[in-house]
Amino acid sequence: MLKGKVNYILIIYNIIFKVRSLHPIVITILQRLALGVLTLFLVSLVIFLSIDFLPGDFGEALLGQSAREDTVAAFRKELGLDKPILVRYFDWVGGVMTGDLGTSFSGRNASGIDRSRTVAELVVPRLNNTLFLALTAAIIAVPLSLILGITSALYRGSFYDRVVNVSTLTAISFPEFFVGYILILLLATLFPIFPSLANIDVTTPFWEKLSKIALPAMTLTLVIVAHMMRMTRAAIINLLASPYIEMARLKGASATEIILKHALPNAWAPIATVIAFNLAYLVVGVVVVEVVFVYPGIGQLMVDSVTVRDVPVVQACALIFAATYIILNLTADIIGIITNPRILHPR
Repeated sequence: MLKGKVNYILIIYNIIFKVRSLHPIVITILQRLALGVLTLFLVSLVIFLSIDFLPGDFGEALLGQSAREDTVAAFRKELGLDKPILVRYFDWVGGVMTGDLGTSFSGRNASGIDRSRTVAELVVPRLNNTLFLALTAAIIAVPLSLILGITSALYRGSFYDRVVNVSTLTAISFPEFFVGYILILLLATLFPIFPSLANIDVTTPFWEKLSKIALPAMTLTLVIVAHMMRMTRAAIINLLASPYIEMARLKGASATEIILKHALPNAWAPIATVIAFNLAYLVVGVVVVEVVFVYPGIGQLMVDSVTVRDVPVVQACALIFAATYIILNLTADIIGIITNPRILHPR
């Protein structure tokens, strides 16, 4: 037994020694990944406890007037809601780690007939729709914001710079639901170019999908372009005041060469962070936009599930939102580490 413990300690020591011998950038990335896993675990605990502490009871709400104490108790036992909260939490986490998100409560009724479906069956098609909308908006928003931010920094103080700044400030000032209703008024009512409702399904052709999601994609693009453009402009302007940029000017480098060759590579860390935050918003903060345009995404599914107290679906949606946010921020963090010359070239 003592020999086994010694071997175990030696294995741990060898792992620690090998990790310490890695390149500093690899060690930093591994630390960030471990921190991300720990954060996701803590967030899952907060999600589970928060939803569990919500007022009301699914069994009583479903059974209605026939909700006697013994009937509710039997129904809760059938759903597994009579178990201690920690047991239910670890059962849920264990299921999530194996790809089992549980079974929806929505298919059950007071007559005892169970037509419920798995949470994955409900979430996956809606998640695909949300990712399709987010990807469409990102393809337009990210290049547009980078171009506007770089050119605005390049022609700082010009009429073009002032117009772009005023436009972005105006876009930031309005909440997304207001922007959505304005676009519906202009492009679906006064000038009927696009449909006002984005009701799509798996049978909808690709080009028809693009037409139906045009207004929600425009809404998301207008909201995030403004923020990303302003942060890109600020990062580039901050770097243009650096001594090495002044040296490049004295050597006769053109403005385009200074931006692309000297300023932009060193601005990737803050720009990547801003892009990651806004891409996370495209998935996490899309709830309001999906409700406005009646878009069958995961945000709309979460709202509907909260209304009927479908706890497993609400937990799955919240966990997907949290995981998306953490993964994208980890990606931005890793990009910032990789593009940091102090870590890439340690002394």
